[in-house]
Amino acid sequence: MQNTIGGLGEFALITRVTSQFPTTDDVILGPGDDAAVVAAPDGRTVATTDLLVEGRHFRREWSTARDVGHRAVAQNFADIAAMGARPTGLLIGFAAPSDLPVAWAEEFTAGVRDECAVAGGAVVGGDMVGSDTLTIAVTALGDLQGRAPVRRDGARPGDVVAYTGHLGLSAAGLALLERGIDGPAECLSEHRRPSPPYARGVEAARLGATAMLDVSDGLVQDLGHVCRAGGVRIDLDSAALRPHPALLEAVAVLGAEGPGAAAEAAVALMVAGGEDHALVAAFPPGTALPGHWHRIGSVTDPAAGTPGGGGAGDENPVTVDGRAPRNRGWDHFREG
Repeated sequence: MQNTIGGLGEFALITRVTSQFPTTDDVILGPGDDAAVVAAPDGRTVATTDLLVEGRHFRREWSTARDVGHRAVAQNFADIAAMGARPTGLLIGFAAPSDLPVAWAEEFTAGVRDECAVAGGAVVGGDMVGSDTLTIAVTALGDLQGRAPVRRDGARPGDVVAYTGHLGLSAAGLALLERGIDGPAECLSEHRRPSPPYARGVEAARLGATAMLDVSDGLVQDLGHVCRAGGVRIDLDSAALRPHPALLEAVAVLGAEGPGAAAEAAVALMVAGGEDHALVAAFPPGTALPGHWHRIGSVTDPAAGTPGGGGAGDENPVTVDGRAPRNRGWDHFREG
């Protein structure tokens, strides 16, 4: 009965899983002891944590175990990158029912391993427990390499707002899966395996970014955190939000009729959709940005009121073309 994790047993599963993980120069002591030891040459460690709960963040009928492994790493190391840091280590808590196939756990491990190879970090430890609900808890670590962290509260009026990565593809992929439509592969792939632009977080820090975060809950929702932290407003230019061709194809498949309707629906997903884990940042005016950073708006003074909102502390500190968007993004605890 060793085809399930209950039949195999905790310690045999730990041995089987950890043997697949490579190490890096950041790892002084990896899995196998009471705790790991990770180098911190900067003297500071960036740390973040996140959860993936089956039925809430992924569904096994939609995503393979390898997909979930990629996602677990991506959504955590994206937060490290958003601080302007380099990913170094991961600690993974794995809670699963005893009848989970060993093959699922091994494929999940392969996804974690492969995404770590892309991001540059390594798994340094974790824990396994039995649970009725498959749940994965990840803590990620990063190295600032001597730079100041890029926080959310540094944006100032006059700064330009730009993003890098993908916006809207994951939300479109989710909509396609919910409706059972085999739509554009790029959208489905981005939902199942987000592809954060890890190295561009460090790049943004070097370019002098004043604020930055990864887009996990929607562009407007996440930029709202920048506004409230820094006491500013942000206005986005819808004309600068140029949808990926796969996103336009997806919204057409989902029912948007005509080029104008498709473009409008695609921009709406770029504004409110999340889980692509693109990076969005504010930069001082005049910053020479590489072509993969797309300017989409500007930081404004909170005293300059706009329709649909008041100051930076109100419900709508982020506007699109000067107006509050209809959908601001995802909130785990908001009804509806």
